[in-house]
Amino acid sequence: MNTKTLVSLSLLVGIGAVLHTVIPGFFLGMKPDMMLTMMFLGIILFPAKKNVLLLGVLTGVISGLTTQFPGGFLPNLIDKPITAFVFYALFLATQKITRSVLGASLLTAAGTLVSGSIFLLSAYLIVGLPGAFFALFAAVVLPATIVNAGAMFVVYPIIHSILKRSSMKETLTIEQLS
Repeated sequence: MNTKTLVSLSLLVGIGAVLHTVIPGFFLGMKPDMMLTMMFLGIILFPAKKNVLLLGVLTGVISGLTTQFPGGFLPNLIDKPITAFVFYALFLATQKITRSVLGASLLTAAGTLVSGSIFLLSAYLIVGLPGAFFALFAAVVLPATIVNAGAMFVVYPIIHSILKRSSMKETLTIEQLS
């Protein structure tokens, strides 16, 4: 892992942390997790197992520290690394499709559904839920899926264009080969 990749991943995690912190919880302490969009973007742009592990763990810790969900720290630590590797596997399986804006957005939607399901299930098993599973899923996870997919639709072409114009283009080629 080179310095340019680490800096880029750090910036994505930092942006995700700010977004996750400023978005208020709106349904029983749950809120859309915009850190997922940044984690997924990092996986798409720098698809290597070590990057996926780093993103999953960092995103889990930061999401856990900034969550408004009662007892949500541990569920975030469980959810994000698992989601990161599920997303990575889906990305590798659909790599030709997911290099497009629409493909990346659809994959983000799928990843958000996976993350929301894992988070709610682990929260249910560890601390309990403040409401019914399906009510929380419908009120938070489904809207978050739409928000995250929309955010990826807007952000992906911008970031991809910036990286293409900068010296990161060489890094992307090297990372994609490993």
